[in-house]
Amino acid sequence: MTREQLGLSQEALADAAGLHRTYVGSVERGERNISIDNIERLALALGVSPASLLEKPKK
Repeated sequence: MTREQLGLSQEALADAAGLHRTYVGSVERGERNISIDNIERLALALGVSPASLLEKPKK
């Protein structure tokens, strides 16, 4: 996951994206559907394209 590769905690990513930490955690666990607006916010905070967040993880 990009967040972990960058050494960011869920809280740090949430702060950078203007989201709540528990929201980021639930998105990572697949417990929530995420809006395109929040995908964009997370992508900007991570410095990646929004499309890259929608790709299946490489094994």
